[in-house]
Amino acid sequence: MKEKRFLHKGALWMGSLALATGLALTGCGQQSDGESAGAEQQVWKFGLEETKGGVQWAYAEKFKELIEDRHDNVEVKIYPYGTLGTSQDVTQQVQTDTLQLAFASAGHVGSTIPEAQVFSLHFLFSQDNEVNKDIFTSNETVYQELGEAYNEKGLELLSIVPEGYMVWSANKEITQPSDFEGVKFRVMPSDLLLSTYELYGASPQGLAYSEVYGGLERGQIDAQVQPMFAHRDMSFYEVQDYLIEARHAQFVATVISSPSFVDGLPEPMQASLDEVIDELGPYIYEEQKKLNAEAAEEIKSKSDTTFVSLNDEQVAEFRDTVQPIYDQFVEMAGPRGERILEAIQQAVAEGEGQ
Repeated sequence: MKEKRFLHKGALWMGSLALATGLALTGCGQQSDGESAGAEQQVWKFGLEETKGGVQWAYAEKFKELIEDRHDNVEVKIYPYGTLGTSQDVTQQVQTDTLQLAFASAGHVGSTIPEAQVFSLHFLFSQDNEVNKDIFTSNETVYQELGEAYNEKGLELLSIVPEGYMVWSANKEITQPSDFEGVKFRVMPSDLLLSTYELYGASPQGLAYSEVYGGLERGQIDAQVQPMFAHRDMSFYEVQDYLIEARHAQFVATVISSPSFVDGLPEPMQASLDEVIDELGPYIYEEQKKLNAEAAEEIKSKSDTTFVSLNDEQVAEFRDTVQPIYDQFVEMAGPRGERILEAIQQAVAEGEGQ
């Protein structure tokens, strides 16, 4: 993963490196001598945006296993959603070096890093998920450009993690954009997503993840979107009649740290971190497929929820409807965002043999 990390060496981090010595390594007992520092007991806290059992939990558990196997003196503590605050709280804790590692989904981090909202664009990625695999794990342009954008906000981009195709849930069947007319649709706090669902004709609503079930139950919102495993884990299917698969977007999260934490590690630990992140790319890609398939079967066994899969013609109508959003993204994210977008489009075209 070495080639995927692009540390921002600005003056901001000259002072925070000292902070990392005492704060980021609560048990990361760092000394001026990197060799002796690496030998002291360390605790790496890993904050998640999801509850136990989902893709992020599987990733963090495997990360813990691989790091602790390599270093007897490192303990990785995993904190599921809600235990450390909101997603925004968790990201801020990484920026201030009170948390060593975390997940930051594109939907929420995009409010301060607009380039990350490229992952919110509908129908950007291939309908064939094998084509998308290399983009998420190793596309040089995407990691270079997005890594620099993260660094400028005091974050270190370690990995881009796809958690599976997003699936709409609603109390009516949605097979064309006009079916969204008047639907109160919950979205993450993203201007791009708000505009996207407005184009479909929906009435997008902002609501915290923890409040979605209650919002659906009370009629505060009519519909929402998650990867399949989240529909199961949060029991959204209990208060929704339909699950609609349009393969319009993936739920994409990024694994983050801070430049000061990574730079402050002894070189052997930096090497281990690189190796583990590289190993986790293909692992979590296969794991998310399994978890989402299992979740779908479980929902079917527990409920009478109707599953709807859009055909190619229906997908094309949705794709055509949201094309103006691509221009909005470029205006929002600037030249760097445009380079990321073009790199993904090129990789999809090449992967599909176009």
